[in-house]
Amino acid sequence: MKQILIPIPSYGFDPTEVAIPWKLLSENGFEITFATPKGKVAEGDKIMITGEGLGIFKKLLKARKDAISAYYLMLKSREFNNPINYEEIIESEFDSIYLPGGHDKGVKEYLESLVLQNIIPLFFKNNKKVGAICHGVILLARSINKENSKSVIYEYKTTSLLKSQELLAYNLTKLWLKDYYLTYPEITVEDEVIAALKSNSQFLYGNKPIFRDTLNNTKHGFYVIDRNYISARWPGDIYSFTLAYINLLNEK
Repeated sequence: MKQILIPIPSYGFDPTEVAIPWKLLSENGFEITFATPKGKVAEGDKIMITGEGLGIFKKLLKARKDAISAYYLMLKSREFNNPINYEEIIESEFDSIYLPGGHDKGVKEYLESLVLQNIIPLFFKNNKKVGAICHGVILLARSINKENSKSVIYEYKTTSLLKSQELLAYNLTKLWLKDYYLTYPEITVEDEVIAALKSNSQFLYGNKPIFRDTLNNTKHGFYVIDRNYISARWPGDIYSFTLAYINLLNEK
């Protein structure tokens, strides 16, 4: 049984980007270990779960019913309720690492974790499968390969949350949610990721992220695979991304 590591912050992870992969990976026989900063049980972004504060854009921006159902199912699982501490992570015990996103300010402890940034390069060095979506790609951009002092994705094709998506959500809600949708008001996810790459052309945008994919209809989703690494943009890609990630994990 392959072992998958999913690090998450104490609070603020995107419920869709954690719960849907957890559900599909579990159903396909993968063993999952969650890791949190202090080894305490984590909590997803409440606004994404309840829609509170999203106003007239609630239906558009909150997590869908399938993701919320998966989230509450995950809350009852053994693995979610028994996370390890970031400091306890031993790379050799895992076959893959998956880095979900989330935009609430609470995710900063995850995105800025030097412990995670020092562990992640080992997964690349040992040719293990790496998955990342949305803000999770920032962690890869910040994880440095000591052999060349570049990001671990410096020579990889990738995607991440798009600037257009990030700014749209911000502009729709800024009057009452302020900079809730801007984890880092000074720079977008897309700009930080591109800055970590060898060439701007390595960043791929995909189809217009208007509609969300589903388990039975993945045509609206988008993901990028480059060797052992797979990335996606937002919760609307989650099914196509996770199914492709599972296929990647099953490769010899």
